[in-house]
Amino acid sequence: MNSDSDLQIAGDILEVPHLLQPAREHPETVAEFVGLARSVAADRSQWEHLVEYDATTRWYHRLRTGPGYEVWLLSWVPGQGSGLHDHGRSSGVLTLLEGELTERTENGARTLTAGAQRVFAPGYVHEVVNDSLEPAVSLHVYHPGLTAMPIHSPACATVEGAAV
Repeated sequence: MNSDSDLQIAGDILEVPHLLQPAREHPETVAEFVGLARSVAADRSQWEHLVEYDATTRWYHRLRTGPGYEVWLLSWVPGQGSGLHDHGRSSGVLTLLEGELTERTENGARTLTAGAQRVFAPGYVHEVVNDSLEPAVSLHVYHPGLTAMPIHSPACATVEGAAV
């Protein structure tokens, strides 16, 4: 056998309905929220015409809501950043649609390019900044919907007892 796995599906899997999960109207799991973000990202007609760029502040637009979640579209011109923050009791998925952003945490910095996704838990402290010379656009899915975004002081912020 020329396969990394001995498990193979013979025949049409769609003919075995009891093995398939019914499609949900709204996401409920982390994987489904990631899938929602990927689906919206892939369909530029859902968001491209809405994007605006504001030199004075980050621009944002709530793109969609569902039971217990929100989908936001943000634009970032060079130099704009979020400040060090968390998302309260919300978890989230950040998907970069265009451009490049830098995410900074207590563990260092990482560059996010178009297509990159970050999944984060409630209380995750980070800062997102456009350090590039070109604008960027990102998509954010929050569950439950975003009700708080506490700002942290870089000198005294902590994540599970560690200084940021």
